[in-house]
Amino acid sequence: MNGQHTHLGTTIVYTLTKKTRPDIGIYVDRFGRVEVCATKGTSAARIHAELERNWDRILSEIKTKTEELQAPFEKVYEPGEIFLYLGVQVPIMIMENRDRPKDYVRFENNRIDIYVKDQSEDAIRRALASFYHRKCKELVRASIKRYQPEFKVKPRSVNIVEDEKNWGTCDSNRELRFNWKLAMAPTEVIDYIVVHEMCHLVHMNHDRSFWRLVGKILPDYEARSRWLSLAVWRMNL
Repeated sequence: MNGQHTHLGTTIVYTLTKKTRPDIGIYVDRFGRVEVCATKGTSAARIHAELERNWDRILSEIKTKTEELQAPFEKVYEPGEIFLYLGVQVPIMIMENRDRPKDYVRFENNRIDIYVKDQSEDAIRRALASFYHRKCKELVRASIKRYQPEFKVKPRSVNIVEDEKNWGTCDSNRELRFNWKLAMAPTEVIDYIVVHEMCHLVHMNHDRSFWRLVGKILPDYEARSRWLSLAVWRMNL
């Protein structure tokens, strides 16, 4: 069953799906389509009120999913290509000098400047990856220092790694690992992943006690987590 609702001059179309739980769920799929899940007999007025309560989130997710569908699948390593850094989309500039002793990258003037001896795609990507790795290490260590007073236990080690599945991990030896692509996220999102993994130093699973501790330290952790779920497709090299 389809429906639509207009609020603040914008109209969205949604699919209404029946469910057994009494609450109303609103979801945006990977194609930007809106699904409302509600029990049979839920009034249109209640559904529309819930849509309006989540209006900004819904529109933001529709916009993000639409952009994702329209975006090119692969990056090109040419001047002007856009990459994420600390949550902001910034262009890259490439400077080639074969006499340069080593490649390096620096961020200045809202731009990522890449200095390489060889202007090949592999060289540029390696330089960028090294930059993000270095920055992630700095940002994660600063975040751990900032939130350590919230914990009685300390991590035994902290490492920055390449991980296609996780933003961060914590093992039973209190060893923390963080994905270097986190440097592409805003600092508040990096803080969320750091706090999430530090909470695993206390609770190794995702039980209620774990989430209560996360929420005590970061009451808005769900919004920070949502940023990652919406932006992950842009966090690539």
